[in-house]
Amino acid sequence: MRSSRWERLSRSQRENLNGQLLTGPTLLLLALVVLLPFVLVVIFGFSDTRLIDIPRLSPSTIEWTFDNIVDAWQSDAFWGALWTTVAYATLTTIGSILVGMALALAMRRPFRGRGLVRALLLIPYVLPVIAAAMIWRTMLNPQYGIVNAFGQEYLGWQSPIGFLSTTSTDVAGLSVPVSLLVVVAFEIWKSFPLAFLFVTARLQSVPGGIEEAAALDGASRWQNLRHVILPQLRGVILLLLLIRFIWSFQNFNDVYLLTEGAGGTQVMAIKVYTELVTRSDIGSAAAYGLLMSLILCVLLAGYVLISRRKESL
Repeated sequence: MRSSRWERLSRSQRENLNGQLLTGPTLLLLALVVLLPFVLVVIFGFSDTRLIDIPRLSPSTIEWTFDNIVDAWQSDAFWGALWTTVAYATLTTIGSILVGMALALAMRRPFRGRGLVRALLLIPYVLPVIAAAMIWRTMLNPQYGIVNAFGQEYLGWQSPIGFLSTTSTDVAGLSVPVSLLVVVAFEIWKSFPLAFLFVTARLQSVPGGIEEAAALDGASRWQNLRHVILPQLRGVILLLLLIRFIWSFQNFNDVYLLTEGAGGTQVMAIKVYTELVTRSDIGSAAAYGLLMSLILCVLLAGYVLISRRKESL
């Protein structure tokens, strides 16, 4: 009976059925790993639930409420963490792309040892984040770190600087967020190889004849870069801006391993962790997570709209 039904199916129907059977386990796994936890976050965010209530949680015992979302939205801590996250994500995104693009442009021309230099530039990206964070913590330690030792010995620092715990300091009359700039510098150093790889791959596909024609027309190096090369990189830079900003916006590991949120570096991801682990308030943590997801969805929708407009032009 089964064989006769299979034989009556057309070729396209058989291919569709095979595709569904092959992708079924993957879709089921995604549903269990992604969709189910997200549904639970929504439930916790819109209910009056505590950690101790989870073992006894059932549809009949859930008390639905908007208090978690309203309290998070009206909280000064939420807006403080949000602006810190926006500043962190913006600076790291722009910095990593600029550094990666500059190095990719510098590596365009062949020279002796270029392959080795390119391989060395990828070390920060492949280095385990916990090892990289420990290296930076050791270098910036106020007691035995090499940075403070060099500053006190050669730069005239009167006392060591707590780079990972100082919220701000006055430099030439300006308030400089020390710890925030340190975690930004760490993230730029850790993630610029990704931009370097993307831009390098795009540069290798740029036809050499375009630059030769521009040079024959009398274009200088700056004009060639501005009017010939950079327009070719517009698409990949836009993609990097979106990917890098989303990753930085939800980054937790790098900031937590360096400062644990001290020194004015409490980004949204650390705030969610604090609400859940320190305060044991699962409803507040879920509300913060949902607001983060909403912001990222808005950014993603903006990127899709921009991409569609460019395709229609």
